[in-house]
Amino acid sequence: MRKEIIKEAATVEEALAAAATELGVEVSALKSEIVQEAQKKVLGLFGGQPAIVKAWIETADEKKPKKAKKSEKKAEKPANPADFSDAAARAKDYLAGVLGGMGAQDAEIEVETTETGVILRLDGERLGFVIGRRGDTLDALQHLTSLVANRGHEGYCRVTIDIGNYRERREESLSGMATRHATRAAKTGRKTSLEAMNPYERRIVHTAVQKVEGATSWSVGKEPNRHVIIGPSDDNPMKDAPQGGNRRNRRGRGNGGGNNGNAPKREKRVDPYVIPVKPREVRAFVSRQNPLPDADGVTPPEKTFSSVENSDVKLYGRIDL
Repeated sequence: MRKEIIKEAATVEEALAAAATELGVEVSALKSEIVQEAQKKVLGLFGGQPAIVKAWIETADEKKPKKAKKSEKKAEKPANPADFSDAAARAKDYLAGVLGGMGAQDAEIEVETTETGVILRLDGERLGFVIGRRGDTLDALQHLTSLVANRGHEGYCRVTIDIGNYRERREESLSGMATRHATRAAKTGRKTSLEAMNPYERRIVHTAVQKVEGATSWSVGKEPNRHVIIGPSDDNPMKDAPQGGNRRNRRGRGNGGGNNGNAPKREKRVDPYVIPVKPREVRAFVSRQNPLPDADGVTPPEKTFSSVENSDVKLYGRIDL
């Protein structure tokens, strides 16, 4: 017999611990599936979502034999979409009230039930502010609506809010961007760091990168700044290729380039519109107390004294001319 429970907590570990406590077993004895990863709030106010884990155990005395595979498959069939009717009604009423408070009273809400939950599609004019930057406002609204829809509901109903096929277009954009960066990483061996994304968008990027041979991706950082890095895989021969280097070195015109710095030097270019200037002749400095020789070539004494200086007259000052 299979006992299954769905728990919601701040982290995956806390949700598993709560499920193990309620089922009366150790955490290691649980079989679990992460329905939703935890995400912290932006600035402590917007967005964020708790971790949702589905855990189950099978009792040893009532465990079904391996031969009964057909009956087990029947028991594991997805829930009937009609089971989400109450959750869909609560989600629609709550979403309509919030949109009215945001000034979008004219927005039309279309409800679609699926095997795993409900999809609320919004239609109307000037609903871009409901999406927000990178879909942050839409994700926060979706999280709040999901909490209301699952209140008092057995099992878990996945709630998705979409506006003008934003989810589909965003997924195509992320997949295309991830494929381009992964292809470049496989060819050049260079890494690329993407912008911060929520867990849902990071999962889309990882899925797209896995389809490119020679590339891999991983997430770094903490929420809400956790982002994806795309680089070459371990079996890619370009992984150990030298990185960096300026443009001059890559062209081999500097030290460490392709020609090892042995490229021929260019001759200095002469600008035909610049008139060359000859260097001026610098004359030797001659002190005024040693004047130049006279015309006859006789050099006067090193210092000349006036008749006043040779007399006994006391001088209070003198100006040499």
